This record gives sequence, structure tokens and C-alpha cells, in this order.
Amino acid sequence: MAETTVAEVMAELAALEDPKIRKVNEKHGDDHGVNLGKLRALAKRLKTQQELARRLWGTDDTAARLLAILICRPKAFERDELDVMLREARTPKVHDWLVNYVVKKNPHAEELRATWSADPDPVVASAGWALTTERVAKKPEGLDLAGLLDVIEAEMKDAPDRLQWAMNHCLAQIGIEHAEYRDRAIDIGERLRVLEDYPTPPNCTSPFAPIWITEMVRRQGAK
Repeated sequence: MAETTVAEVMAELAALEDPKIRKVNEKHGDDHGVNLGKLRALAKRLKTQQELARRLWGTDDTAARLLAILICRPKAFERDELDVMLREARTPKVHDWLVNYVVKKNPHAEELRATWSADPDPVVASAGWALTTERVAKKPEGLDLAGLLDVIEAEMKDAPDRLQWAMNHCLAQIGIEHAEYRDRAIDIGERLRVLEDYPTPPNCTSPFAPIWITEMVRRQGAK
């Protein structure tokens, strides 16, 4: 029954494939052409199905893996299973969704955060930094924020793109959430100039840390 269901789901995903969407996604490293709104609607119809999610993940198809993330039970995965899945996540969207929708809700998140942050693979390490940023914002107790800033100051400038982006987000989050480290976070951003020239659409905040921090603190003060 499950195999038939996987075949049916794959056929439905194939029917949703749009070459124009694929062309746009491929510019960002994502090899699928399914509208995410339609993908979410399909997930809503399927509801939570953990075994189906595991089988869809096993297809190695990007759209199927995104759907798997939406219909899985995040707390049902074992630590080692999530570690393997992250290393198998070939595309940025699958990687980001897996971290944000699954790992952050899993009881092994903190253990994985520590493991991944020290991983020599910069893409894996970026997942560790994403989990660290989550803790900076929501559960900073026990984190060495000054130590994190030391690492960011020493390594962010020359880090590969995905790792650099994750470290920069952590830098901004420290500056936004922790007033005692705000001046140092802004100073690090100003000296390293990371993402200073990143193209930012109108009405969006620049990811350049000094601008990002200042704007978010201003908004918080305006509430």
C-alpha cells in the first residue's frame, strides 16, 4: 500500500511541475519546479504520515523531500537519522526546511547543534550555526555569546557562502537580542563588511549586520 501511495504522490508532484518555476529555482541551487503553495496544499491533504514521509525522502527527489518534511512527525526521528538526512540534503531549500521544520522541533536538536557546529563540512556546520541562532533568540542560557562573537570575528569573513550566511545571522541575532553585546556585534559587522552589498528588495531589511541590528532594535523600541 505504501509503495503505491509513494507512486501516486510522485505522479501528482510530476503533474505539478512547472518549467518556469524550475528555471527560477535552479538559479538558487534547487532542482524542482513545484509551486510551494501547491506543495503545501498537497501536504495539508495528506496530513501527517511518518512512514510515507520516510519513503518520500528515500526517493532523493527534491520536491518529494520537501513534501516529506511537511508531512513528517519531527519528534519521531532519531538523532543519527537526522544526521544522515542533513548530509543527504543536496539542495538549499531541503536543507533549510529540514533544519527549521524538523530538527528545531526534535529532542536531539541541542546535541546535533554541538556536533554540526564543529563539522568540517561548511554546509553541515551552517546547520549548527542556524540552531545556535535559534538558541541565541529563544534559549540563550548557557551559551558563550562572547565566545561565539570571537569565532564569528575570526572566521566569518573567509567562510564559504552558506556558512558565512549562517554566521552572519547569528551575529545579527546576538546584536538584536543582547544589548550588552550590541556594540561589539555592530563593530564586527562594520569591520568585516560581510553582505554589505547584498541586493535587498525595497521594503526589506539588508542582511548587512549593522543595518539589520539597528533596524530590528528600532522596531522593537517602536512597539
